[in-house]
Amino acid sequence: MPAAFQPSASLAMLRRRAELLAQVRRFFDERGFLEVETPILSHDTVVDRHLDPLAVTLFADPRQPREGQTLWLQTSPEFGMKRLLAASAVGRGSPDAALTAIYQITHAFRGGEAGTLHNPEFTMVEWYRVGDDYAAGMQRLADLADAILGLGQPERLTYREAFIRYAKIDPIADDITVKELPPDADREMALDYILTTQVEPHLGKERPTILYDYPANQAALARTRQENPPVAERFELYVNGIELANGYHELLDAAVLRQRNRENNQLRAADCKYTLPEDSRLLAAMESGLPACCGCALGFDRLVMVATRAASIQEVMAFPIDRA
Repeated sequence: MPAAFQPSASLAMLRRRAELLAQVRRFFDERGFLEVETPILSHDTVVDRHLDPLAVTLFADPRQPREGQTLWLQTSPEFGMKRLLAASAVGRGSPDAALTAIYQITHAFRGGEAGTLHNPEFTMVEWYRVGDDYAAGMQRLADLADAILGLGQPERLTYREAFIRYAKIDPIADDITVKELPPDADREMALDYILTTQVEPHLGKERPTILYDYPANQAALARTRQENPPVAERFELYVNGIELANGYHELLDAAVLRQRNRENNQLRAADCKYTLPEDSRLLAAMESGLPACCGCALGFDRLVMVATRAASIQEVMAFPIDRA
């Protein structure tokens, strides 16, 4: 049995991980993206029903470490990166102002996540490009996946098409009940359960799949498109049933985000979870003018899993949470 101080990943795996990290950087550097860094610890955090950020007390007096401001370990670098884009848009005309394509490789944190595909601390690759629309954002993700994994261009499948094909359910028109869920489970919970158990295992089997056009109530920070019914301009990449990336044609309207924050906190309270701060510097940035853009976040550890055929995320990390 290995000693407790040893990594869970082999040295060969760690070398392969470093090679893949260099490939990702090369992909963005060759396309004119600027690598940036934004805070991991912030006053702000995303308000999402399903994402549970870790709180940190920033104490002023080390004799009273439990007293001080509450800050948040970031679930992704999204807020900071969008603030950079907005500041660049406001400051155009100065020599150093034109930030239009940025990426970041950073650690992110999410509570309540464990298993073969999850670790509370993980590595995320996130990028934004001003001027990219919905189609361009999906194509950039497709090109990255092909460049790193070499599996060809992904198929593209709408959320509705995937449910009809694999679960034999129309997620828009059909009444949906799931006997495995509590009687008070809402429609969103039912759809999420069906997606996880009946749809996702089939995605990306023959070749990578980009799932897109999510229900409007799953928009997160994506725009919605006014169809009947409205859809969220959100897309996700799957390979071998594993979700690797989540992208948005980015929401620009601060008033809409404020409303979503309120609604998500209401849902969190109904789920008996702690509520999150609804105001943020991102909202101020959006009010000043976030430029039209598309962005995407990719779980790098899962990318390494797929590239190396690892069975668990612990195999591709030096020190997952049980050895941290």
